[in-house]
Amino acid sequence: MLLTISTTYRPATDLGYLLHKNPARMQDFDLPFGRAHVFYPEASEEHCTAALLLDVDPVVLVRGRSTKSSDGGLLTQYVNDRPYVASSFLSVAISRVFGSALGGRSQERPELIGTPIPLTARISALPCRGGEAVVRRLFEPLGYGVGVDDPESERSEDDWERGPYRNVTIEAEKTLSDLLAHLYVLIPVLDDDKHYWVGNDEVEKLLRRGAGWLSGHPEKELIATRYLKHRRSLAREALARLSDEDDPDPEAAEQERADEEQDLERPIRLNDVRLEAVVRVLHDSEAQRVLDLGCGEGRLLRELLRDKQFREILGLDASVRALEIASQRLKLDRMPTKQRERIQLLHGALTYRDARIAGYDAAAVVEVIEHMDLARLAAFERVLFECARPGTVVLTTPNREYNTTFPNLADGSFRHKDHRFEWTRSEFEEWAGRVASRHGYRVEFSPVGEVDPELGAPTQMGVFRRCD
Repeated sequence: MLLTISTTYRPATDLGYLLHKNPARMQDFDLPFGRAHVFYPEASEEHCTAALLLDVDPVVLVRGRSTKSSDGGLLTQYVNDRPYVASSFLSVAISRVFGSALGGRSQERPELIGTPIPLTARISALPCRGGEAVVRRLFEPLGYGVGVDDPESERSEDDWERGPYRNVTIEAEKTLSDLLAHLYVLIPVLDDDKHYWVGNDEVEKLLRRGAGWLSGHPEKELIATRYLKHRRSLAREALARLSDEDDPDPEAAEQERADEEQDLERPIRLNDVRLEAVVRVLHDSEAQRVLDLGCGEGRLLRELLRDKQFREILGLDASVRALEIASQRLKLDRMPTKQRERIQLLHGALTYRDARIAGYDAAAVVEVIEHMDLARLAAFERVLFECARPGTVVLTTPNREYNTTFPNLADGSFRHKDHRFEWTRSEFEEWAGRVASRHGYRVEFSPVGEVDPELGAPTQMGVFRRCD
């Protein structure tokens, strides 16, 4: 089984320092089930690739095992795919051979430990139980571009049925430790098997390697179930602990944080001004079918209902509690029938493909993206601009430069405790321009709120219009 990791970061040979493996020589490592070999097919300033080749000894795998029919018999023990395909053996090799990199340690290049760099990983002959769709469901929400090809595609139709094996390529700007953690967990999840007995210590491994990303993954139940070899009690424990680590009362905490942000911005009526600006753009776009993505408690939905031009309105949010509050505030249960038919509330994640949001004239994404991990923005981008693909997108986000004007906000702090980032005007415009160019949109920028001559407006708004 073969794993390669490549980078175009300059100097690309710094990959050797991060992996603690010298590009100038091949290294071998003894493992309980065979040997691992690390070498570099290429190592230049512009491009560097490290390869981990795992040679599994099939005799070692069956030594000491019984030949009972329940085990498949002696023939099944010797004739199987385990020595040849990526599996939990590869995860063990990553942990043993690249342990320092997986743990985020580097004495020679400590400044690179937490720095995202362009990385491409390719896993050959990976069993993908569930096919390409599952591969994408696992890696795309983490911000990866995914490529999947079938190594058996050259077979004729008369050959035996093709198996689940695929060559998988993922690429993104990530820290090396994050990339290795994702591979460590998700390779055995895709294989849906492990070569060793699974107990309570595997829950600890999953939580340790899933720290910072697993709790928010839309497929965390699938990941926990498969990683823990379908042992329901262990999967329930892992999911419960993930929920506890996230927040003992996530809905209440979310409301508290939202109140804090509104208190901060209330003196300048920023929320009212922002909603007015968004509704005005949506109205001028002549849209009739409108999405409010990340609708929260329904403030924008209430404004949209007041404009009869919008004959169909859909609000989507990941928080069930927020949707319940929106329903109560909008008085949906007492709304006249014709008015009620105009609006629909749905539960869903913005980083997961959803056919229910496709085909709308326009979409509003108001103060939402800054609540996402930067690693998930690529998945959000594809969901919105590639899958939903509305004619107009109105997107707002805080202007970080303006934060110095808020007297109660400490230097360097974000406006909301749940914000993962806040962009300057140039950072937002660079990201939005890149997204528009990639997906066939043009984008224009407008300030929202009173404009400071040096710092700009408190909110920045990008209006994307589809070119076709």
